[in-house]
Amino acid sequence: MTLHEAIIKVINESTKGTMSASEIADMVNQKKYYIKKDESLIAASQISARVKNYKELFKKVGSQISLLDASVIAKANALKTPYTKHLSVSSGGLNTSDWSLLEKMLLNVNNFKDCNQSEKAIPDKPGIYCIRVKNLESFPENFAQELKVRNHNIIYLGIASKSLKKRFFNQELRAKGHGTFFRSIGAVLHFRPLKGSLSEKANKRNYKFTPEDEKKIINWIDNNLIVNWIEMSKNLNEFETHIILKYKPLLNISKNTAAVPELSAIRAECVRIANDC
Repeated sequence: MTLHEAIIKVINESTKGTMSASEIADMVNQKKYYIKKDESLIAASQISARVKNYKELFKKVGSQISLLDASVIAKANALKTPYTKHLSVSSGGLNTSDWSLLEKMLLNVNNFKDCNQSEKAIPDKPGIYCIRVKNLESFPENFAQELKVRNHNIIYLGIASKSLKKRFFNQELRAKGHGTFFRSIGAVLHFRPLKGSLSEKANKRNYKFTPEDEKKIINWIDNNLIVNWIEMSKNLNEFETHIILKYKPLLNISKNTAAVPELSAIRAECVRIANDC
């Protein structure tokens, strides 16, 4: 990690988002985010000098140093920063160059976490999320082979227009509601809904698995999947479309020009079972 990357990491970890050069130096030294070749401590003057040299990354008002704006996190990520602070884009439109930076932030493997380690970190804010499988061998063979053809381990991309916590974590990873991904992964893993469980329901497509099967699916998710997300409130649909068209995630059907026919078939089978009287 370079010194300016260490400064970014320290500021991101600060609850107030702004720090003096002395405070930053103390934290960099304490957490050993950057160690000089002679192993001497970083001085506040070195922090100030580095901040001055990276005006595109930092803002200094008086003695206080902060990140210039939200896009700086994506720029740092393009430098392969290993921290896992998640990007927030709260206002304004996004152009093509922004998309490239956001894409790197979203898909950087260093930013992914195990699902069961993400509950407290996933915010109650809008955004986009990505799901990868750790090991292709954990997938049913036919789907694993398709991932090998696509040459990546991205299995799903989705958006949360209101809350990543509710849509992404609660619905998609914990089956609390109607999660499209949860229904797909359950079906791919050979689970099926209870026969006739939707026969008297108004919605005839949002099938659910039994509570016992849901627990098994959640356990599989926790052991085999990793996740990442970006907080953003503008251009969500456009950005999602861009990413899906480019990477063709295995379990996305909508917007996916390479949607897997077998996935549609087994989801349709689940719908038939759930509506069978």
